[in-house]
Amino acid sequence: MTDGIILIDKPAEMTSFGVVARIRRVLTNQQQKKVKVGHTGTLDPFATGLMILVIGKECKNAGMYTKLDKVYEATFRLGQTSTTGDPEGELTDVSDRRPTLDEIKLALSKFTGEIWQRPPIFSAIKIDGQRAYKLARDGQDVEIPERQITIHSLELVSYDYPNLKVRTHVSSGTYIRSLCVDIGEALETGAYCTELRRTAISKWSIDDAETLQSFGVTS
Repeated sequence: MTDGIILIDKPAEMTSFGVVARIRRVLTNQQQKKVKVGHTGTLDPFATGLMILVIGKECKNAGMYTKLDKVYEATFRLGQTSTTGDPEGELTDVSDRRPTLDEIKLALSKFTGEIWQRPPIFSAIKIDGQRAYKLARDGQDVEIPERQITIHSLELVSYDYPNLKVRTHVSSGTYIRSLCVDIGEALETGAYCTELRRTAISKWSIDDAETLQSFGVTS
């Protein structure tokens, strides 16, 4: 392939840039020349799932794919918060209260439609030209303004305290870690995201994606 897109199922514990680098190496070796490869939206290292990679001339259209709606499956752990909103942060106990199933359903219903969301400070958003996560790691105060997003649907998949699993269809720019934190606050228990998997980007499904191994990545 010289131009177009590749669908990849990103494994956990790997950065999105790591995925791009490995695919670029395979394509470069196949074609015996340097191949331009880019991604169309990062997934956190702990997250798995669908990434659309743009190849060659299609790289100029990367922004078009970035703006598409996405579908995620996520597991939230109630009772604790994390400084990063995920397992990589410092955990703090908040509450051992166990919300009822009705309370869970009511809380989820409040986070559908057009809502305002504040992205996490540990994110790639730029503040005065610098990535927010770099500022946060340096101990600087980071204030990211809220922005309007759309949660098209937010379904309860399962609830077995302290684990709450949901499936959600969201607009571009939505942070599932922030959604988790906000739901934890609504339940007055605190919460952080323990598992996150992107299963669809617009019309493209994870079912059509290749693993790194099936694409020819060996390390």
